[in-house]
Amino acid sequence: MRNTPPDFESSVTSRRFSPFLTRERLIACFVAIAFLGLTLFLALHWFEHAVTFQPVRYDAKQGWKQPTEATDVWLTTSDGLKLHGWFFATNSTPAIATVIFFHGNGGNISNVGWVGQLLSSRGFNVLLLEYRGYGRSEGDVAGEQGLYADADAGYQYITQTLGVAPESVALYGQSLGTAVAADLASRRQCAALILESGFSSASDLAATVLPLLPRRLHFLSRNRFESARKLAGVKCPVLITHGDPDDTIPKEHGQRLFAAANEPKKLLIFPGAGHNVFGSQGSEYLDLIADFLIQAVKANH
Repeated sequence: MRNTPPDFESSVTSRRFSPFLTRERLIACFVAIAFLGLTLFLALHWFEHAVTFQPVRYDAKQGWKQPTEATDVWLTTSDGLKLHGWFFATNSTPAIATVIFFHGNGGNISNVGWVGQLLSSRGFNVLLLEYRGYGRSEGDVAGEQGLYADADAGYQYITQTLGVAPESVALYGQSLGTAVAADLASRRQCAALILESGFSSASDLAATVLPLLPRRLHFLSRNRFESARKLAGVKCPVLITHGDPDDTIPKEHGQRLFAAANEPKKLLIFPGAGHNVFGSQGSEYLDLIADFLIQAVKANH
């Protein structure tokens, strides 16, 4: 039997069970876990921002076309940013109502100029508002609070600068714009609220987009967009429209919004419409929108 020198055995035992080395391993594990957690946090925030906001800045070389019926307007937000918009004044006198339209997460108002044209031809004044960081508006979009400040600037322009009575102001949001419109309607008086292809909350949408991400981690997101919850504070008539199937925001979100809204409310599901109901359904859909607005305004007068 080989004899092992005592000093050698003592050295091995010391290295194997040293509390100092154990603490080193614990610290290394903690640092690794913290690094992975920070990486996951930053990755989620990057992904969230990339999916939520896809602005296109104004570039004259890209063939920006302003509708002949539109007038450029410039608004100032509470945090000092200059926002751009197009205002369509109807030829009908007086206007049935003034509609503030909040567009989706991509592009800019050059993509929805036709919305203003078609609504104004039916007797409505229309403001197409361009969020911060989009089109010709100043600043950068960082989160939902900035969008809410932009909506306030649009509402103040209509009610204070133009002098339109709140009971003659209608809010119309499409996709991301539904969260902006719902928030504004929950805080301001208006005649009607239209939500097209909307989502009930950021958490509910995350469950659709990232089904493998546990719900308990949704608190890490920067934006909440709790439209369904906010609808409890909306007192005007609400119209919710959705396409089926909608590969971007499933119709179940529209159904949740409808369930959360107060009466009077109406839900319209359009088979085959997809995410852009307005663009796919044509004049008949626009007639439904106009009729809803007319009835809502009458109820407020």
